[in-house]
Amino acid sequence: MKYCSECGANVTQKKPENDEHLRFVCDDCEIIHYHNPKVIAGALPIWQDKVLLCRRAINPRHGLWTLPAGFMENGETLAQAAARETYEEATAVMENIKLYTVISLPQVNQVYMIYRGNLANLDFSPGIESLETELFDEKDIPWDELAFKTVTETLRHYFHDRKNNQFPIHDFCILKK
Repeated sequence: MKYCSECGANVTQKKPENDEHLRFVCDDCEIIHYHNPKVIAGALPIWQDKVLLCRRAINPRHGLWTLPAGFMENGETLAQAAARETYEEATAVMENIKLYTVISLPQVNQVYMIYRGNLANLDFSPGIESLETELFDEKDIPWDELAFKTVTETLRHYFHDRKNNQFPIHDFCILKK
């Protein structure tokens, strides 16, 4: 960052008073520019004993399978973001959604929040960010073609929890190896 988004003056990286982190601070208006983690809202859409996956039409990880997810927008709740991403990527509508996984990725400054819910109907198709959409039984999940570890771990938790019909919120961290 070189310039203040408020007044256009130069910014300097320094530790503001009573802060432990370096921040960009405007040399003129002294506004502190905070850079915080991005929230990714997503969904685990379920139909009977199958889950809906999307094959990515965009980078990163073009051509691999994922759950519908993306960056949360200003002015929406987490649940609204998860529903919007599901519609954008799979033209699917979900109902009875509940928070299911909270996954911290500190090395890339992201937090994934995935909602589990039921598909309202089978009226789904690829959105502009997807090459295809498909319902998968557990045995048919393309495990070696999943785009992100967050998706793999969410699916592993789901299939384990489904055996007991108990779906607690899973809160964990994935560290880069």
